[in-house]
Amino acid sequence: MNFGFSGEMIFLFFLALILFGPKKLPEIGRQIGRIMNEFRRASNEFRSQIESEINTLERQKPQILPQLKEPLGSLASRIFNPPPAEQLAAAETRAAETVAAEAKPAPATAEKAAVVATGLAPPPAPPEHSPMAHSKVAPDA
Repeated sequence: MNFGFSGEMIFLFFLALILFGPKKLPEIGRQIGRIMNEFRRASNEFRSQIESEINTLERQKPQILPQLKEPLGSLASRIFNPPPAEQLAAAETRAAETVAAEAKPAPATAEKAAVVATGLAPPPAPPEHSPMAHSKVAPDA
């Protein structure tokens, strides 16, 4: 039968007996026993605190993220819950009207067409009330 005593344990016992003597050895043994008992008590208390916190969290089931919901216009929502045919037809009509309105060119004047073609803006016209408005200047040759 093995009682947990090995050759190393017996050697350590004799070493402690030689170092501390027979009078101090029982006192040192009691101190070691108290330290081990205190350590065991602290570790049991720590374990019980951790277990109680885990049990509390399991009972509460904290929700870290909100419930997953698809946005109203999401692709998955449209696939799994398709809109009625009338609503689809109205949406297609509105989209076609929007595309047609964007594609329709704005009416351009001759000056705007010249600016677009040449990339140069025409010179500004003189104001109506200035003396230059009615005078003709001969072009330089």
